[in-house]
Amino acid sequence: MFNKIQEIQQYLSMKFVERKTIVDAMLVALFARQHVLLVGPPGTAKSNLASELAQCIIGANYFQWLLTEFSTPDELFGPVSLDAYAQGVYKRNTTKKLPEAHLAFVDEIFKANSAILNSLLTLVNERLFYNNGTPVTSPLMTVIAASNEYPDEENLSALFDRFLVRFHVDYIGEDQSFFTMLKGTAQLERPTITLEEVSQLQYYCDLVTISDEMLNKVVDIRRRLKDEGIRPSDRRFKQCLKLLQGKALLSQRKEVQNSDLTILIHALWDDVNQLPKVEEIVNEYAIDKLEKLLHDIVEDARDVYNNVRQQQTPEAAVEGTKKLKDLNRELQKAKSDFPSRVGEIEAVEQRLKEAMDRLAEAAIGL
Repeated sequence: MFNKIQEIQQYLSMKFVERKTIVDAMLVALFARQHVLLVGPPGTAKSNLASELAQCIIGANYFQWLLTEFSTPDELFGPVSLDAYAQGVYKRNTTKKLPEAHLAFVDEIFKANSAILNSLLTLVNERLFYNNGTPVTSPLMTVIAASNEYPDEENLSALFDRFLVRFHVDYIGEDQSFFTMLKGTAQLERPTITLEEVSQLQYYCDLVTISDEMLNKVVDIRRRLKDEGIRPSDRRFKQCLKLLQGKALLSQRKEVQNSDLTILIHALWDDVNQLPKVEEIVNEYAIDKLEKLLHDIVEDARDVYNNVRQQQTPEAAVEGTKKLKDLNRELQKAKSDFPSRVGEIEAVEQRLKEAMDRLAEAAIGL
């Protein structure tokens, strides 16, 4: 089952270049039963992403629609049943419409007018559709919505808030990625997963644990954002815990780790201008400090070794050895700072010792 999700993740990331972060977030939202909003210009593969994901899930009802300012409730929720109406009952036939969908893509979501808005809000938020006054439970797991622009009307703010995961989508940036898109990928076989297996993954998502340490980091992120004038609601922060669980599950872990916090970058902004600051603050807590330290030490040691080989002088060898000893002192300090992760530190320490031995041999040869 987890292998199937990995295959879908790889398939979508290969098919849609520069969209891996969005692909991962869509899968996380699916596990967490949350909704995704993609805002950006036409031609950025927003609808294709949603339809391809839906086609990977066998047994899922998929609904897709483009809203306009003239759209009617019939288009989303189904026409009024004439037979029922003849008997004085105002009931909609929801077959193959949004209330009976497991996954849905609604394009130009902010074109929703007042006739549609209330029912849409209830359906997205509570998974309920009131048909002839009777609440009917919807199987809706995730709505992926798209828009070319952000809402500027007050009555749409509640709808905007219902989408926990938000992305500003732009055209392909890198030339090589653009070349790959133009050339196209080899014909890929679409991987699949059953609707029942997705439901099981949603159950596993609820079982992922979040330690007090992770919760304290969320508290710190909230405080830092508040200092910057960014105030996500308490409800949004509570819902974000499901995203953290889903992000951990996507990595096949039973407990949330620092790296999972990166999903919050796409959930804690209301204005796209807030996004850089949100990303900066979240990344401070999401990056594993020891992992970064060890990575930097390895990179520094590599630079030192390459510099000595390039210069090929005794002075460079002596200076290089001194720098490697300084890096080794950083490792010794890390052992006291991270006593539970001595094994990782010692692995880097061994690599550093080997580099020092090679430098010593090189110095003798010079």
